[in-house]
Amino acid sequence: MNLKSILPLVLVVVWVCTSCDQSHKAARSQKTETAKKTVKVPAFNADSAYFFVDKQVAFGPRVPGSAPHDLCATWLIEKFRQYSDTVIVQKFKARTYDNVARNGKNIIASFQPENKHRVLLMSHWDSRPFADHDPDPSKHRTPFDAANDGASGVGVLIEAARHFSIQQPDVGVDILLFDLEDWGPPTDLELYKDEYWGLGSQYWSKNPHVLGYEASFGILLDMVGAANPKFKKEYFSLQYAQFVVDMVWERAYGLGYGDCFLDEEGTAINDDHVYVNKYARIPSIDIIHLDPASSNRSFFEYWHTTGDNMEHIDKRSLGMTGEVILDVVYYQ
Repeated sequence: MNLKSILPLVLVVVWVCTSCDQSHKAARSQKTETAKKTVKVPAFNADSAYFFVDKQVAFGPRVPGSAPHDLCATWLIEKFRQYSDTVIVQKFKARTYDNVARNGKNIIASFQPENKHRVLLMSHWDSRPFADHDPDPSKHRTPFDAANDGASGVGVLIEAARHFSIQQPDVGVDILLFDLEDWGPPTDLELYKDEYWGLGSQYWSKNPHVLGYEASFGILLDMVGAANPKFKKEYFSLQYAQFVVDMVWERAYGLGYGDCFLDEEGTAINDDHVYVNKYARIPSIDIIHLDPASSNRSFFEYWHTTGDNMEHIDKRSLGMTGEVILDVVYYQ
């Protein structure tokens, strides 16, 4: 076969290969577009989340050992039984800074418990017994509503649970509410050990509700209800789970919330996620309000004061946080 007879054949082969390559590229592109379209994230209802926050606060301060704490526990358990596949109440005892053994209840709601690919969502549901940062010193031993410091994160997660019950995500989800998170010593006692805080998360991290429990990652919500929150990239979150921080912040930017999810490193917060990282070895992050303009140790202005009430809960903040959480979960 001479060169003249080979050339047309080569051209035909090149044309066929090029056409096939273009067809494959088009097919891949179409497949990618189809995959994107099939991920339909439900619209988070900020009004509903606000209602769930208000419901908790209406019981009164949820200080462990008190009647409001018991009543709120009953309501939370019933609400999660309404939405989730299983609910486990993990009862435990832990000693507080004053060497008193106190009873706690971690509440765990699970969706698709048979699914090995899991995501852990967390908050604490108890309230602090001491308003030790209140401007009025006479109130420093007064329990307070803890609308933002506790109830806001729980309210967002209950609303997320409602959506999971209606539209099942591809991933299994566990919602974990820690108890006895906030019974650290009053500031004026000048006693500080990390272990005095997060007693419920310390217990669960060493004794998970399912033997050998594993999750791909965890997200803790703490103080997510104040107006115009500043969510910086908390230090321990970056150290333990930067890939989770990057993923969550990327979702938040994509949803248009870059004004609140700041591309800045925040301070180190000894919160529940530290123990989940340290003992349960689940890479976890803390979405927590950190405002350098605040006069209250860079937390939101009414942190650990009697002013932490429903008057300072903002629906937009709840809605924004919930929208980011749903986006992260449904895109797993």
